[in-house]
Amino acid sequence: MATTKTSTAAKKTTASSSKANSKTPAKKDAAKDLNDLFEDSLKDIYWAEKALVKALPKMMKNATNEKLKTAIENHLAETKIHVTRLEECFEAIGKKAQAKKCDAMQGLLDEGESIIEETKPGSVRDAGIIAAAQKVEHYEIATYGTLAAFAKILKESKALKNLLKTLEEERNCDELLTSLADVNLNSKAK
Repeated sequence: MATTKTSTAAKKTTASSSKANSKTPAKKDAAKDLNDLFEDSLKDIYWAEKALVKALPKMMKNATNEKLKTAIENHLAETKIHVTRLEECFEAIGKKAQAKKCDAMQGLLDEGESIIEETKPGSVRDAGIIAAAQKVEHYEIATYGTLAAFAKILKESKALKNLLKTLEEERNCDELLTSLADVNLNSKAK
């Protein structure tokens, strides 16, 4: 009997939140179709990548492990290419490259900043930097995967090609960070 009450309560909560959400007025510039959502998502990740170009040098400066520093330096170079590829995506869809603040990336970067401030230099901070960087990579992997799916549906082949290249690089970076953490940094931080 308790299950029925809980189930009924859950259905009422879901129904009332659905009603509330459907009554929420859409913003004036809200996406009306997949093309709009694709463009809006490109703006979001464009801001995110540009913010990373500014944040990665600080991470590199605060890392103490040479392999980690090199990995961050290499990813900074890749991130600059990602910005250029996104500009090419905008061009391919006939839009001007435009950044829109990405609240998710801002939160991840703020968390990374906190980790640096709240740890002493050395292996513990390096482990924290890797953890923060992997959160960023996972966000980027999810975003580029979604954008690639949108581009495929929209038959935006040039954008799709660029997005898939970047997606592969983000996955490779995540794997490298995992390897660095597993091989030497996490055990030293213990």
